[in-house]
Amino acid sequence: MNTLSTREMAMKAILETARKDERLVIVSPDAMLAARAVPFQKEFPNRLIEVGIAEQCAVDMAAGLASVGMKPIVITYAGFLTMRACEMMRTFVAYPQANVKFIGLNGGMLGGEREGVTHQFYEDLGILRSMPGITILTPADGNQAYQATLDMLGQEGPAYLRLASGREPQVFEAPAPLPQGGVERLADYGSDVAIFASGYVMDRALEAAKALKDRGVGASVINVTTLKPLDEAAVAAELARTGCAVTVEDHNIYGALGSAICEVACAWHPCKVVRLGLGDLYPRSGPAAALLDAYGLAVGDIVKAAYEAMEGKRREGPGGRGQ
Repeated sequence: MNTLSTREMAMKAILETARKDERLVIVSPDAMLAARAVPFQKEFPNRLIEVGIAEQCAVDMAAGLASVGMKPIVITYAGFLTMRACEMMRTFVAYPQANVKFIGLNGGMLGGEREGVTHQFYEDLGILRSMPGITILTPADGNQAYQATLDMLGQEGPAYLRLASGREPQVFEAPAPLPQGGVERLADYGSDVAIFASGYVMDRALEAAKALKDRGVGASVINVTTLKPLDEAAVAAELARTGCAVTVEDHNIYGALGSAICEVACAWHPCKVVRLGLGDLYPRSGPAAALLDAYGLAVGDIVKAAYEAMEGKRREGPGGRGQ
């Protein structure tokens, strides 16, 4: 499968927006190279503010810029934002609903091939999902990251966009608009099981659905590009249609996609949900694809989880809907 850099595609969208809106600025905590922001600095040298390795300062500065009508974007590694500057994101951006955009790099195992566990992050989405007032975007590939960035920059209020390493599998041809409500069925081979996936493991979810089809199992693949606010009605409709589900995410299983789908299931349609992602552990370093395979996100793992979910269905009777 071809790869397409989410970092480069996000920066392409930022440059296009910056040419139309002189209020847009980037605040960089020593992340200009990682963010692929060199072209931005060359074109707009007075609109990239480098603060050094000072994430808390970067968020504070962005909040101040937003308070006077500027449109700041803070870009750095996902964990350095959501952990080191967590309080600043909450108190000075989310609480006053400041118009600050955040882009987190190296989300998940797919993001940390070169630098390992200190620079690959599996907690960022769970942290921000618990924080009121921040939109969370988890596009599936570079083309969708481009559109997500454009959409994010066109909206008011705080938002967080999750990117990975820059070597993400390509799923969509351009253009790849975001689905209305942020939830979209990408594949539909039947109603035996729903596979919910978010982020840069979508290619694996789609491949697993095809493998299940070859075995006579009808799976749907649901792309969740807007993790918050989640379109709960759309999720509930898929759960009602299939009666069981699998969640697939390059994140730990606490607080992000798996938790969100389980919350909807509890409130709307109780059913068996099998969560795939990292458990209560830190993975080792290594090549990204090999890490995904090693920690339970291989195509075979998704297929196995689908059978587990179907086995766990509670039926009213032969052919009955899961309850």
